[in-house]
Amino acid sequence: MRFLRLLLVVVIIGLVLASQAARVLIVNDPQKSDAIVVLAGETDSRPARGLVLLRQGMAPHLIFDAEAGEQVYDHQLTDLAQRYVNTLPEANRISVCAIGGRSTAAETVDVARCLQPLAPHRVLLVTSEFHTRRAFMIFSQRLPQYQWSVTPARNSAQFGAAWWTNREWAKATLDEWMKLIWWEAVDRWRSSVPSSQ
Repeated sequence: MRFLRLLLVVVIIGLVLASQAARVLIVNDPQKSDAIVVLAGETDSRPARGLVLLRQGMAPHLIFDAEAGEQVYDHQLTDLAQRYVNTLPEANRISVCAIGGRSTAAETVDVARCLQPLAPHRVLLVTSEFHTRRAFMIFSQRLPQYQWSVTPARNSAQFGAAWWTNREWAKATLDEWMKLIWWEAVDRWRSSVPSSQ
């Protein structure tokens, strides 16, 4: 009987912790910065959030990361991003950074290159909600010369705090937890050579 009670307590604690799994992934602490970097990987919510922050005066310059070599039909993603930037009234304060790496850690290398001409001290990252904690950790560790802050671009079709109620949310939450655990257990201890996550 005592074992069953203990098992029940463990199960209840486990369920409570699991219910908070998505919330733990989210960091929302935007700080006024010298530059805003919108991470590659999503081309709707992230750029829109970056523009809102630029227009609010959170930083004087905005960088859109775009995967080099990626195509949408017969157009390079970097070319499409630049065409989009050219249509904006703030085009002179926005640049496109070609990203060659296929991971957050690899992206830090290209972001460092694109930030260099701006000589910023403080940089604000914009990424998907579920990616904010890991992105903040990776950029802080790989590029410690900058003061980092991060804010999410919300996309309710992709992610939500009640992750168990939606298949896509559950996939995003579980996938991100695996990547976060891998970062903490393995990749953060490797040299600054980009990983494959």
